Amino acid sequence: AVHLGDVDAAIREADRAIHQNGAKGVLIYNHVDGIPLDDKRFRPFFAAMAEWGRPIWLHPTRTAAAVKDYASEEKSRFEMWWCFGWPYDTSVAMARLVFDGLFDRHPNLDIITHHMGGMIPFFDGRVDAGLEVLGARTSDEDYSGILSSLKKPHIEYFKQFHGDTAMFGATTGVKCGLEFFGPSKVVFATDSPLGPIKKTFDGVSAMELEPGTREAIFYGNAARLLRL
Repeated sequence: AVHLGDVDAAIREADRAIHQNGAKGVLIYNHVDGIPLDDKRFRPFFAAMAEWGRPIWLHPTRTAAAVKDYASEEKSRFEMWWCFGWPYDTSVAMARLVFDGLFDRHPNLDIITHHMGGMIPFFDGRVDAGLEVLGARTSDEDYSGILSSLKKPHIEYFKQFHGDTAMFGATTGVKCGLEFFGPSKVVFATDSPLGPIKKTFDGVSAMELEPGTREAIFYGNAARLLRL
């Protein structure tokens, strides 16, 4: 993992880890001390990773006190900050990078989103058609030029992300993500030691998949992404 609080230092550390120590990529979080990843100060980092052809793992981070669920309470309760907050934060980070034109600047950049892309695959209709009228619901900012500034329909950029199978053994979410991202964009992960390794493995093994898809998920896609 690299901390983007000091972008130049993060690039140097990523360079050292990749080119001296053989790291296959780096991990970052969905925000940097409250600053969104689409802030222009982080563009040199993404440019460096794209130039090196190495993947970025995108992991969410939120605590109970960071975002409370109700104004009347001091913090998020019943671990909703983790169960629902983390996928939400991942989804927002993805959307901000898409609308900032990240994949127009770096069309071959690989970003692996934890937990199968958060909410994006399940809410593909809201993301796609629902955001085609971006700005219609907002009166205090002008979003009219965002979508027209992109080279492709915005939903296509969301499908350029990768998703992993770290869904605590759930197969429904994996099926949804697999249909959205496609078989070449899904990699095996378990969230170990928090998530169940065997249950995740057994879940993917039991899924009805096209020939070659299971092997691609288990090792083929990762081998290509990580240059193994």
